[in-house]
Order: sequence, then C-alpha cells, then structure tokens
Amino acid sequence: MPLGRRERKKQEKLDRIVAAASELFAEHGVDEVTTQQIADQADIGTGTLFLYVKTKGELLLLVQNAKYVEALEQGRADAEAVPGVLDAVLAIVRPIVECNRIQVDNGRTYLREMVFGDPEEPRHGAALAIAAQTEEVIAAVLRRDERVAEGDAATLAHIVSAVMFLSMAASVNIALSVEEIVQDIRGQVEVLLPR
Repeated sequence: MPLGRRERKKQEKLDRIVAAASELFAEHGVDEVTTQQIADQADIGTGTLFLYVKTKGELLLLVQNAKYVEALEQGRADAEAVPGVLDAVLAIVRPIVECNRIQVDNGRTYLREMVFGDPEEPRHGAALAIAAQTEEVIAAVLRRDERVAEGDAATLAHIVSAVMFLSMAASVNIALSVEEIVQDIRGQVEVLLPR
C-alpha cells in the first residue's frame, strides 16, 4: 500500500535530514557539526529536526546504522569464500573496521552511542541489533570448527565482538590504520580459537 501524502512528506524530510547530517559529519566530524547546521542544510527548522531525532548522537546512529549493515553484509559474503575459521572471522571484521575508520571520531562516537544510549530508543536498538547480528554471523563461522561447541561459538563470538569494539574505540588506537587494527584483532582472536 503506497504511503499517503503526509507520510511521504515526513519521509522526504527525514531523507533530507539524513543526507545533510551524513554530508556534514563526513566532512567535519560529528563533534564539529551543530544541529543548526544540519537543520539549515536540510532546509528545516531546528524544532522540526528535534521531532525526528532527540540528539546529535541519535542522528549519527541513524546515519551510520545503514552503513554498518552494508559492512556486515559485505563481511558475511566475503567470509563464505574463505575456508579457514580465523581468516573467515577476519573477513567479517575487516569491512566493519573499514566502515568505522572512514571518519575516526564519528566511528568512535557511534560505538559510544551504541553502548551507552537508551536501548529502548529505536536507533540505539537498531545499532544493538546490528551488533547482535554480527555476533551471529561470527558464531556461524566459528561453528565450522567441529571442536567448537554450539554454546561456545556464541560466547566466542561475543568475545570477538568485544575485542573488535575495543580495538576500534580505544584512544591509543586512534592513529592506527585499518590493517593495523585488523592485525590487532587477529592476534587476540587467534589466542581464543582451539589449536
């Protein structure tokens, strides 16, 4: 059933808000952009902006969630063609790290918002769902190794997710390249896997 005129107008405004925020965040970083700049670029009032999102962090989640879903799907597809468990896990991780490092401050802020935001808020909930899906994809790869029990695969995937999160968010890693972060994750995950 097609959307009514009012719903189409709301969706068009939301699309303009997301496009404006995405462009400004990519160019300047989330911390350097004001909600007024986003509203001006989207050609709406700030009051209208706050009808759609309550905080700049929530807006960053709205912008980044779709990008993280794409990164996860790329990682899942890449992992299917990789035979080794460790290399397949890293095939999942790499596009997520790449997505997170496009604009380092935005990536770190996104992770902070995901963890410390209100899980009942839909965009925070969506970010947490992406994290859970990531763990499910990693657990499926870990189950390729017959030495890894079903429950252990889920637990190991949760640990891999935590390792990935900390490697991307840690202040000491700000200057590291994608490859350096992936190698840091590799070294930690390798210790976790059965030998």
